[in-house]
Amino acid sequence: MNDDTEYTMPSNQYIAPEDVLFEMAEAGSERACSLRVSQVLILSVLAGGFISIGALFSTLIATGTENEGVKRLLEGFGFSVGFFLVVLSGALLFTEANVELPATLLGHRRKVSGGATLRNAVLKLWLLAAIGNMVGAFVLGQVIVSVSDYGTGFEELIGEVVDTKMRFRDVGGAEGFFKAVLSGVVANWLVGMAAFLATMGRTVIGKYIPVLVTVMAFVAGGFLHSPANMAYLSIIQPLGNGPGWGEGLLWAVLPAAIGNIIGAFFLVALPFSIVSSRRDAGRVHDHEAMQ
Repeated sequence: MNDDTEYTMPSNQYIAPEDVLFEMAEAGSERACSLRVSQVLILSVLAGGFISIGALFSTLIATGTENEGVKRLLEGFGFSVGFFLVVLSGALLFTEANVELPATLLGHRRKVSGGATLRNAVLKLWLLAAIGNMVGAFVLGQVIVSVSDYGTGFEELIGEVVDTKMRFRDVGGAEGFFKAVLSGVVANWLVGMAAFLATMGRTVIGKYIPVLVTVMAFVAGGFLHSPANMAYLSIIQPLGNGPGWGEGLLWAVLPAAIGNIIGAFFLVALPFSIVSSRRDAGRVHDHEAMQ
């Protein structure tokens, strides 16, 4: 080998973990400061529709599968498609925003236009994301059932899935609600990490693999994810086999949403923010020591 040949190190295939939260904070700040209400609603409605596609696909490909492990594997793979559509399209999903928007609040303190604080803009974005996701899931669920008939196997399986998501209703009371919230905490720890790791990737496949792995783990575990629960309810209710919107929102969507917020903040956004700030402080200290 010629000694005069200059060797160039290949570029990293991913963003360093300590820099990911900064990237998410920048994205959240850009959305909060730049998007109009109509734009936020459009992006969040699209995300709700994408998650409904994930719910539909996960049920279709697992229908007729007898082996419980394989069934959960297929359901997780199918559902990951919906989440990945959100990631690639830039749509606004409530549970992804549960990481991105706290990262924004932890990483920024500047004012936005009109004298409003960034915090107010972020909270508005958060609320609109939840509303838009519900609208998108509801509308697409109605459309799916009105134009398609997937047979009794499909209806039986989606009934089983919804029964799993409603299982804490049988516990009832404060205990049942608390357990549903706790399940939502675990769900958005995994889904939050899916968003975190997807941000880390620099290629399409580099984004999809971590999404696939983490979403499959969340689905296999049967944890409560509020947009997913809304999607499944939106499909089963028009079929006449659902628990009812009141019960579904009370036991599958509301506690999941509370847990999703807690899990994303305390298990993803906050710990990585602390680690990143300490690493940055260490870098500054090392740089000053070298002067």
